[in-house]
Amino acid sequence: MAQHSAGILAYRTSGGELEVLLVHPGGPFNKKKDAGVWSIPKGLLNAGEEPLTAATREFFEETGFAVHAPEGGFLPLGEATQPSGKVVQAWAAATDIEAAQVRSNTFEMEWPPKSGRMQEFPEVDAAGWFPLTVAAEKILPGQRPFLARLARALGAQQAAEE
Repeated sequence: MAQHSAGILAYRTSGGELEVLLVHPGGPFNKKKDAGVWSIPKGLLNAGEEPLTAATREFFEETGFAVHAPEGGFLPLGEATQPSGKVVQAWAAATDIEAAQVRSNTFEMEWPPKSGRMQEFPEVDAAGWFPLTVAAEKILPGQRPFLARLARALGAQQAAEE
């Protein structure tokens, strides 16, 4: 059975350009990697937990910032199946948090491997706001559909407002 995660894709407009907030995974494995490893703040659902509840909880755990439903609710971005088989469900929300102030929860793992030493690492070691073209290079390939869906949804929303 596939694992299920849920997350929030935060967005803002800066200088007339749409930007999204992505987070870089902490720990030793991705420390020097950049392209294709960033993610939306997301995580696994707890047993019986509603996906949107998990998404907002994970956003807080990975950024240290609460995200609140905008007027009209969160913008649903649907699901995407990752190469690992994990299914990620995402929503979007307009917000403008300070990426340099992002602080995540931590996890422990044996490091270096087979050393017997447990070390603590942040779940997220960096966050940043990126224009969609840059975000498409940085984000995990399995999460790229969320960027296109956000752009389409906001484009349609903007057209309806005009």
